[in-house]
Amino acid sequence: MKDYLRRYTDQELKESLEYMGAVLITGPKWCGKTTTAKRQCNSLKELQHPIYGKSYLKLADTNPIELLKGEKPMLIDEWQMAPELWNAVRYLVDESDEDGLYVLTGSTTVDGSKITHNGAGRIKRIVMRPMSLYESGESTGAISLIDLFDNEDLNIDGIRSNLTITDLIFAACRGGWPESLRKKTEKQQLAIVSDYIDIICNSDASEVDGVKRNPQRVKAILKSYARNISTLASKKTLMKDIKTEYGDISPPTYDSYINALERLYVIQNIPAWSPNIRSANTIRKSHKKEFIDPSIAVASLNLTPEKLLKDFETFGFIFENLCIRDLLVYSSSVNGEVLYYSDDSGLEADCIIYLSDGRYALIEFKLGHKEIDKGAENLLKLKELIRKSVEDKKIDLEEPSFLAVITGGEMAYTRADGVKVIPIGCLR
Repeated sequence: MKDYLRRYTDQELKESLEYMGAVLITGPKWCGKTTTAKRQCNSLKELQHPIYGKSYLKLADTNPIELLKGEKPMLIDEWQMAPELWNAVRYLVDESDEDGLYVLTGSTTVDGSKITHNGAGRIKRIVMRPMSLYESGESTGAISLIDLFDNEDLNIDGIRSNLTITDLIFAACRGGWPESLRKKTEKQQLAIVSDYIDIICNSDASEVDGVKRNPQRVKAILKSYARNISTLASKKTLMKDIKTEYGDISPPTYDSYINALERLYVIQNIPAWSPNIRSANTIRKSHKKEFIDPSIAVASLNLTPEKLLKDFETFGFIFENLCIRDLLVYSSSVNGEVLYYSDDSGLEADCIIYLSDGRYALIEFKLGHKEIDKGAENLLKLKELIRKSVEDKKIDLEEPSFLAVITGGEMAYTRADGVKVIPIGCLR
């Protein structure tokens, strides 16, 4: 395909089709799911097709097995429009001795009551996100996340990023939407996310489960979320904030709207890491508020690159969301989790990357050089707390593979205390 930008999902999908009967790729609208899946499929059924879509949906309802006939692997695009296909795919996978039969793509999660089996062992799930800076060609990728785990003595000194703060601000405002990179002007590139938000507010938030939702209230909730991005703001705080913007909202209504945005992959909340560390302090367990892409926060607040250049405090929170997005992408190939740590003493780590093999890293996000010392100090304190807990045999946990402060700066290096300082524009 012309001008195709390689994605982490390419390899993950290829490997999954080699040992699984079917693969489900989920994620937000416009992140590239269909384009990526088409490259590895030999036939296609688009349930939203302007000519054949209605026929496909009718056939899915009356004879789904017939619809699923065709050259394999077969791509079923926007499969959630016909949830009955899930059970048919699972059945056909069970009946076949072959792998790599079907790829399903969808922009929403499906109500579990509409499927009779979760597909475990038959249908592999992959979450695809908007492009990371490496996928969009803006990060050099000179420092591999996995290499940091595999080699504690990895030499990163002097590796440089090509991204200035101005570049990072624009990248966060534009977002990782593939379509935005195809636009000729910066104005056009920045407009893509605004169109995305309009569609979410005006149609998708209601269509996701058939519950009519007020577009202005959806916008108010997105705006409140954006004002509290990268924080542990409570439900009570958000509801109070929404009241000033739109008016009263009841807890059940709030929950309904948030659930819709989660099902549409608009919101990407980060769970807490809660090891049994021996400490008198209470570990916070609420989720950190993030979006699937930082551009949603920018557009919801009507911000621009020019405004953010004059407001580094706000951009600091948006920068964290950008880093979280990228680390979720980079850790996906090893089933890594992205978590955070915070306790009531003020000790924190903005991000914990926890790999499927039990290794983990402690990370802080800091825009400029002035904050790096503070970030490193936090990480070293948490590492020491973990060491003492292991020494006292209170927890069974290895020491972290590495400590890192990820920055908006331009040069990577390892500090005398062992903490690595890494520009986000160097990572992959």
